[in-house]
Amino acid sequence: TDDPLKVLDTWVGTDVCAYKGVFCVDPQDDDPGSVVVGIDLNHANLQGTLVKEISALTDLSLLHLNSNRFSGTLPDTFKDLISLQELDLSNNHFSGPFPTVTLYIPNLMYLDLRFNSFSGPIPEDVFNKKLDAIFLNNNQFDSQIPQNLGNSPASVINLANNKLSGNIPASFGLMSSKVKEILFLNNQLTGCIPQGV
Repeated sequence: TDDPLKVLDTWVGTDVCAYKGVFCVDPQDDDPGSVVVGIDLNHANLQGTLVKEISALTDLSLLHLNSNRFSGTLPDTFKDLISLQELDLSNNHFSGPFPTVTLYIPNLMYLDLRFNSFSGPIPEDVFNKKLDAIFLNNNQFDSQIPQNLGNSPASVINLANNKLSGNIPASFGLMSSKVKEILFLNNQLTGCIPQGV
């Protein structure tokens, strides 16, 4: 990993909770020691790929790595992050198809993949998952927006600045009143706004 700002210089020794950007809490049970519940390395200018060993942090609830230079894809082992609720990988250099492993992270609520180079279709399961925030804008996603868009319980969905085509799905007009903001701008959409909007 390239680390021009020397952010990872503190990542030595056995006291992981003293590492810069690592957040720990004491466990609820009688286990001695602390557990890692958060990693926040936003704006660290790190370059490299994500390693599967992150998945060993099963108490991790927050992983914020935005505004770095990470590339490649997400390890399949991310599905083992059973406590993860927030995943922010925005503003990096990730590429390839939509990282479907994120759909298997059982407690994920906040998914931020914006400002990367993901491409291809957006899977239907994105809108079946109990996510509260979905940020997929500023990628290279193409194809049509899945017809089950209206199934999403999210309060915020951003699909702007991709290459999505076709109509806005009719299910959009039936979305929950929980939705506060949904953005479609700067795509290649056609047709009318669905009834019920």
